[in-house]
Amino acid sequence: MVLSTPFQQLQSNLGEVISSVSAGERLPSEPKLAKQLGVSRATLREAMRTFETQGLIRRRQGAGTFVVGQAPVLESGLEVLESIQTMATRMGLSVAVKNLMIETVPATEKQAKKLGVPLKTSLTRVARVICTSNRAAAYLVDILPDEFLSVNEFPQDFKGSVLDFMLGRGDLPTVAKIGVNASSASSSVAKALEIQRGDVLLRLSSRIYLDSDKVVDYSLGYFLPGYFNFHILGQVQS
Repeated sequence: MVLSTPFQQLQSNLGEVISSVSAGERLPSEPKLAKQLGVSRATLREAMRTFETQGLIRRRQGAGTFVVGQAPVLESGLEVLESIQTMATRMGLSVAVKNLMIETVPATEKQAKKLGVPLKTSLTRVARVICTSNRAAAYLVDILPDEFLSVNEFPQDFKGSVLDFMLGRGDLPTVAKIGVNASSASSSVAKALEIQRGDVLLRLSSRIYLDSDKVVDYSLGYFLPGYFNFHILGQVQS
């Protein structure tokens, strides 16, 4: 196959370098690798993003770029909202939760608007990192009215899914409104996922309703593209 552009040739050459390094090992430093491939560091970083989104390499702040190999992809349709734990169980995969933080916070202007509550209302914030194949793959944050679900109501063995916990205690959401877009990692999200600030992520935002006008959960999920595949099944109008 003839590669049509110098950038495609660079990606091919970079792919060969990555495939020659064992999973868990570090790639040569950016200056050394850029010199080896005959490109600028800026061009090299752009080429590396393709392999990052595939989950094949991971840049760690201050440590370098590591080959991580191909991880199993968690796949789900967005017609039905389900937790990552449910997705993984359906596919016979395992996930783990780390850096779990459950705290009470006052509602910001944006949170108050999303939840339909007054500014500075007490909210429960649940943040955590979801790992698959021992790698951070998603950073999730759920924000709920404290009167609906308080910090003290979470059990010691909480598994990480607010949705599964709500269903388990008998709450029956009627609808979820979901938004999907590409997003660049902020400093806090990048730190949680052990990636570089500005790296591209899939961002899912959702609001879960118990009835037509009562929002009980506003959630944000930041997903590494190489680990997740979300799709929508649409009907063709006849």
